[in-house]
Amino acid sequence: MGLRRLLPRSLFSRVTLIIVVGLAIAQLLTFMAIGYERGIAMRELMMIGIERDIASSVAILDRLPADEREGWLARLERRNYRFVLGGNAQGKAPDTPSSQQFATAIADAMRPFEIVKIGQVSNPPQGLQIQVRLSDGSSVVVHARRVDMPVSSWVMWLLWVQLLVLAVCAWYAVRLVTRPLAQLADAADELGPDLKGRQLAEEGPTEVKHAARAFNAMQKRIAGYMAERVEILAAISHDLQTPITRMRLRTDLMDDGHDRDKFRQDLDAMHTLVREGVTYARTLHGATEPPRRIDADALFESMVADYEDSGEQVLLEGRVGEPMMTRPNALRRILTNLIDNALKFGTDVRLQVHADAGNRLTLAVVDNGPGIPTDQLENVLKPFYRVEGSRNRGTGGTGLGLAIAQQLATAMGAELTLRNRDEGGLEARLTMNTNAAAPPD
Repeated sequence: MGLRRLLPRSLFSRVTLIIVVGLAIAQLLTFMAIGYERGIAMRELMMIGIERDIASSVAILDRLPADEREGWLARLERRNYRFVLGGNAQGKAPDTPSSQQFATAIADAMRPFEIVKIGQVSNPPQGLQIQVRLSDGSSVVVHARRVDMPVSSWVMWLLWVQLLVLAVCAWYAVRLVTRPLAQLADAADELGPDLKGRQLAEEGPTEVKHAARAFNAMQKRIAGYMAERVEILAAISHDLQTPITRMRLRTDLMDDGHDRDKFRQDLDAMHTLVREGVTYARTLHGATEPPRRIDADALFESMVADYEDSGEQVLLEGRVGEPMMTRPNALRRILTNLIDNALKFGTDVRLQVHADAGNRLTLAVVDNGPGIPTDQLENVLKPFYRVEGSRNRGTGGTGLGLAIAQQLATAMGAELTLRNRDEGGLEARLTMNTNAAAPPD
């Protein structure tokens, strides 16, 4: 879990990271393998050459007169070995495999000269001092050291250039694969309740064109099905208003006052259901109201004043403090539905306004009613769903108020959530942006 938290979240970043890291590790392993093999080959070549050179130099010193040997030391010296006449070899016996191999190779090449001592010293690192007895009995000490073959600077630069090229190619390849996915996700996010999302460009590789073509076709089919459903709902709701009106006129001609009142109540309930059905059908098409900048505090105060004029008590808590960009009619309808629902079940209803520094506005309608069972908080946002099991429209309502609020909130780019308060009652919270305009229609 700790490693997963370190990984980037996007597919683009993860795939790029995997490819680049994998190719970089492969390149480094290849470089190390070639360098190791090159080192072994060069070491073998060097040891074959150095042992012969040292042996030849010792043979030359042995054949020279004793008084001429000092003058030849500088001529025979190389960067990885030199000679000192007289003295004794210092250091301990070689203790590493490479030093032992180096010492054995030189000792074998020195035959038939007598090797008095072989010592390993720390300066230079892994340096050897080999004391050889010449034929006249004098000694010469060979100071030898291993010199690794240096790596040219252009090799390291070439390695970094290779890694850079691999990273660029990996980035382009991953972008070619993930960009259509990002475009598909953006198009799906823009597909609001009105189902008027943008069409994807049907271009690119065969698989990408096929996916874009399939998404566009699916979008058209869904829009067609939804439009047909909305038209049927709107048509039925609209056509029912005429017979309801005729029935209302006929009830006025009835003699029995008790039956007339009951018929009138049923017709009022039917009329309310039809009216809200038409309203819900319109919200399914999405809000056509353009967003504009308004004084939200004035809007909230006027709504509270309207409820006071009708004899309902609604308290306003908090202020926005600045103009905001929104769809005022849709916002008013959402808050009206939420407040009406709160007044239906509670006596203490409050509209709480909280604006934070991040251009986020939270509107909460709270009440002290019985609340909603936790397992039904999501269901009450669906159309025609009522918590009460009875068919009494006077207490259960039509089941469209919260559904209309949910549809309008989605259309204007806001989020509507419900939760039961710890102190009792229900909180309907609407979260929205105070600066950005709502999504386009």
